[in-house]
Amino acid sequence: MRDPEHQLYRELKRTCQKYALVAEGDRILVAVSGGKDSYTLLQLLQRLKRELPFAFELIAVHLDQQQPGYDGSTLEKWLTDKAYNFEILSEDTYSVVTSHLDSKSTYCSLCSRLRRGILYSAAERLGCNKIALGHHRDDAIQTFLLNMLYSGKLQAMPASYRTDDGKFEVIRPLIGCSESSIREFAREQAFPILPCNLCGSQEGLKRQRMAELLSQLEQEIPNVRSTLSAALGNVVPTHLLDTDLLAAWAERPAHVRPREIVNRRESHHAALPRVAARRLPIA
Repeated sequence: MRDPEHQLYRELKRTCQKYALVAEGDRILVAVSGGKDSYTLLQLLQRLKRELPFAFELIAVHLDQQQPGYDGSTLEKWLTDKAYNFEILSEDTYSVVTSHLDSKSTYCSLCSRLRRGILYSAAERLGCNKIALGHHRDDAIQTFLLNMLYSGKLQAMPASYRTDDGKFEVIRPLIGCSESSIREFAREQAFPILPCNLCGSQEGLKRQRMAELLSQLEQEIPNVRSTLSAALGNVVPTHLLDTDLLAAWAERPAHVRPREIVNRRESHHAALPRVAARRLPIA
């Protein structure tokens, strides 16, 4: 019988090791939205904290965006009962988003920018050097498809990146984990999920269309999600059309995919001309 926690934890640990996401002495702000992904992230990082041979800190931070009908008491109780270090912030980003955009506009971009700025400020105040987000494999694949189909870019979500001001490293320990496993784990754990009245309230979003497309492809290619995820880590620069990428690839260090030594043939199969418009000179 499949154990979603074991599967998720193994993948999270592998990702953290492969991309060096966690180091001794780190003070990590874990963004907890109240959704299944962030609960899973926090709980698995806490397990990793217990099992790694070095020490690091976790601080869970939740933002009350003052959405109508918001009740974060169940989240607060869960964090308290689990004995996490946490803060619950409050800022009316809901009114900012809804006053600047009409109902036909996508809330996600503005909302995420506002939340990100608040998290950066909190991380600086709390002395955190890293910020952990709950993006998973399906988020990365959908972002890749969105950028490719709508923006003409081969770009997805990295496992980590440095903020523009250089102050923080943003990490995504769940980036190799499937959403289906996270959903199953969250159901098993009975996390107190908080509904979203912004992004979660809109229909017909491009990201939803990408999720539908993946589900359709899955009917024909059952492992399409894992295949696309693997492709993001298996790039062949020589077979793309980005000249900057090709130039950088040509100057890569010797240890990065060392150049193969090809034994060239002395001769090849030849086909003599059957018809020629005119007699061509032979070198």
